[in-house]
Formats: sequence, C-alpha cells, structure tokens
Amino acid sequence: MTYAISLKAVNHTADPIRALWDRVALFEGTPSMVALDYAPHITLAVYQKIAPELLKMALLRAVEGIPALRLTFTRLRVFEGDPLVLWADPSPSAALAQLHARVHDSIDPANCHPHYRPGAWIPHCTLGTKIRKDHRAEAIAFTTQPIEPFDVLFDVADCVTFPPVSVLEEHVLPGSGKAPAQRTLE
Repeated sequence: MTYAISLKAVNHTADPIRALWDRVALFEGTPSMVALDYAPHITLAVYQKIAPELLKMALLRAVEGIPALRLTFTRLRVFEGDPLVLWADPSPSAALAQLHARVHDSIDPANCHPHYRPGAWIPHCTLGTKIRKDHRAEAIAFTTQPIEPFDVLFDVADCVTFPPVSVLEEHVLPGSGKAPAQRTLE
C-alpha cells in the first residue's frame, strides 16, 4: 500500500484541469485521471511504508494556519518515461513551497519517495499517466502549445492510501468558502 499527502481542489475552479484531463485522455488507452475518482491535486509527499497516525499528524501540522492556495497554471509539461506523463505546471508559489517543507519537517524526507523529497520535488498537477506509445509524439506536441493561464483554488489537504485512492483524513483550508473542518474517513 502506498500513502500520500496532497492538496486538492474540490471546487469549480478545478474545471480547467478536468477539461485538460478529457483532452489528455484522448492520448491514453483508458482515461487515467478520471479513473482515480479523486479531485485534481498536487501531491506533496509519497511513502511506501508509514504509520497512518504519523501521516495524519504530519498533515495536521503542515496545514495549521495555512489558507486555501490559489495557484496559476501557465503551461503544460511532460515527465519522460514509459509511459509518458503529462502535467500542468503551476507558477512558483512560496505558500506551496512552505506547505511542502512543513510536511517534510514532520516526517524524515528519507522515508519519502525520492521524487517528492526536498530539492527534487517538482510541483505538478497530473493530467494523464497512461499515454499510449502510438500517441507519444502527439501528446508531447500538445504540451508545447501555449495555454491561456488559469487559476485553481486548492482548498482541501488530505492524506490517502492508493491504489485505489482512499482518503484517510482531510482538512478544509480557511479561505475556501467552506467551513473549516477535519474529517477522518477510515
């Protein structure tokens, strides 16, 4: 089982990401992001082994006093590999960097997947993870096209297990327009 701490957008501002999911799904055999049944998100940390209580504690410490984050997306990019992964690139955000650092202040970064550790982490909102080889060139070309910048309000932080995605605990962030709350969903 894999564990993660994420920031997600559970409001209408995430509609441009969902629209991109639909466009990127055309390059996939099956739509990878819709299949998750999980909101558009930015993953802050991934762990193969961790005590769920430690994960929940780190989430709580990380989000304490942190408001909902409005991030601007200005371009699309790829992570090379097999399969190719397409993602939306948020503009640099001190608040997002602070949230990432706070997670790793609570849990030793050595326990985290290497791509999500401080110094290696690339903030991103995944658009598709199962790009077919026969659509690879077309998918890469899609990411080189300019996009109209758009803002997304990331209004909930959570910790999950996957696959499939199962939320262990979530926190609605102040400024989201929703009543701040903590929900444990085990």
